[in-house]
Amino acid sequence: MRIGDKMTSTAQNHSHLSEYQKGSLTLTGSVALGTGVMIGAGIFALTGQVAELAGGLFPLAFIAATVVVAFSAYSYIKVCNKYPSAGGVAMILKKAYGPGVVTASCSILMYSSMVISESLVARTFGTYTMRMFGVGPESWLVPALGVGLIAVAFAVNLRGNRFIGGLSRITAIIKIVGIAIFAIIGLWVSGLSLDTLTGTDSPGGVAEGSTGGLSGFLAAIAISILAYKGFTTITNSGDEIKNPERNVGRSIVISLLICTGLYLLVTLAVAGNLTVGEIIRARDSSLAEAARPAVGRWGEWLTIALAMVATISGVIASMFAVSRMLAMLTEMELVPHRHFGMPGRIQRHTLVYTAVIAVTLTVFFDLGRIASLGAIYYIVMDMAIHWGIYRNLREDVGASAPVLLTALALDAVVLGAFVSVKAVSDPVVLLVSVVGMGIIVIAEWWYLRHDKSGQRQPEED
Repeated sequence: MRIGDKMTSTAQNHSHLSEYQKGSLTLTGSVALGTGVMIGAGIFALTGQVAELAGGLFPLAFIAATVVVAFSAYSYIKVCNKYPSAGGVAMILKKAYGPGVVTASCSILMYSSMVISESLVARTFGTYTMRMFGVGPESWLVPALGVGLIAVAFAVNLRGNRFIGGLSRITAIIKIVGIAIFAIIGLWVSGLSLDTLTGTDSPGGVAEGSTGGLSGFLAAIAISILAYKGFTTITNSGDEIKNPERNVGRSIVISLLICTGLYLLVTLAVAGNLTVGEIIRARDSSLAEAARPAVGRWGEWLTIALAMVATISGVIASMFAVSRMLAMLTEMELVPHRHFGMPGRIQRHTLVYTAVIAVTLTVFFDLGRIASLGAIYYIVMDMAIHWGIYRNLREDVGASAPVLLTALALDAVVLGAFVSVKAVSDPVVLLVSVVGMGIIVIAEWWYLRHDKSGQRQPEED
């Protein structure tokens, strides 16, 4: 039997899709999955970085990001309502552009941004954990703990959908209630006034250590988007959600509303208890720093414990979605696949690949650069989604052209501002981003020009 024939037969019998449990995620479970990723990455990891760009206006940057993401979510919801699929983003791109270089490259950008987010959250876990022992984020123990978290998340993901769904519901309740309590106490203690949003805690009129200005605020929105991009985890779960034609959109909207409310409360509480300069100096663990003046040392430890729960569940939920996305790309023959001697099916292999890449990023990149890479890759992919739907799918899925073009324009504005700011403050991260995207496009072009079936190995039992 020829390799290609053997592959076809094997794919029919052993496709990773057969491991999918259609209808295994309820509406509550999918909302928990989405909020699990968003809350894990967003408020704990990014508050300091957003303040560094937007100054005292950083709470408003989070809210402005909600508007940008709301327009973006419209595109995903319209397509997923008609074509729910476990492929999520990859499926949308394939519908819009066909199975070519654009679909493959943008899908890999999305995959990369999700793995980058896992690394971001893993390092955040290490940073908050070591704060309990008075150890700063420069310690080698921070990435070491991040690597340990990724290993735990990998093991949990081997347990399957139902276990992860149940775990996500439990941790989502803990996070939402815990963060809400922290925010309410912080606001009550601080006596918040509008002065906290002026961003002028220094004599020069610009918050100490922040970029400030319109460009800084728009760049802050680009970073803040990472706090909401977890909604794509829901689209990547696709028809694993019960009644996906209705519940995918509902899950996304509910998740975004929950996170927006929490982010607003928390950022106002932080702004009320710390100056922008103090937030920037704390940077990678600003919520724990804000808890100290609000509720004392015990409050700081409880905040750290809450951050640990949030980051653990965030990595687990993210790995659940991103590994399945890579498996779908493999089934679509948009990426090559090698077993490297590993037994089992493609889905298990993609979990290994995802974990290895996340570990590498966690070890070699700091939080700031991880977030920057994630923001650039995600927004570029997001723009490709909007354009593809506008050009090729809007009539098929009943999407509004003005809404799609608005989403595209908003992405372009915040990405342009972010790139201009980073060109001055950290040109290395832009170089890494461009080189990375170039490698992805060239590699996909090369792969798709050759006999794909001859490059993939048949699955092993």
